[in-house]
Amino acid sequence: MHILSRFSQFLNRFLMITGGTVLVAMVLLTCSNIFLRLVWIPVRGTFEMMGFFGAVVTAFALGRTQQVRGHIAVDILVKAAPVGLRKILCGISDVIVCLFFMVLGWQVGQKALVLMRSGEVTETLRIVYYPFTAAVALGCLAMALVMVVDLLSICNGRGKG
Repeated sequence: MHILSRFSQFLNRFLMITGGTVLVAMVLLTCSNIFLRLVWIPVRGTFEMMGFFGAVVTAFALGRTQQVRGHIAVDILVKAAPVGLRKILCGISDVIVCLFFMVLGWQVGQKALVLMRSGEVTETLRIVYYPFTAAVALGCLAMALVMVVDLLSICNGRGKG
């Protein structure tokens, strides 16, 4: 359990730092595009890159945000429940979320393989799609890993509740 938790912490910190770096690239690209649009010609393919970068930033932030409990939660009914029932409800919720992100990561990963085999590229910059799709799959699987760690900590009596 401890090794899995440490791996999850490391992976999600790495993804968050990578996502932050991509976010800085988004800001620089946006500023460059605005400036160049005013004085000369805008940066070609900005729209494509912003879409790819936005997907990566969002996917890479999922797991770390869950680790620090940064996602919104509507838990007015759960907080009113006794501690034992609250842990059961949190466990059920964690299982559902974990399964959802496992399936999502798997399906997006399958889509990345299809895109890789087909060699599909973007219209303007001719950039291949699959690395960005695979990055989104990785972010979803990292989120599933966080939910597995949360579920195991609930089962060990140290989790939410």
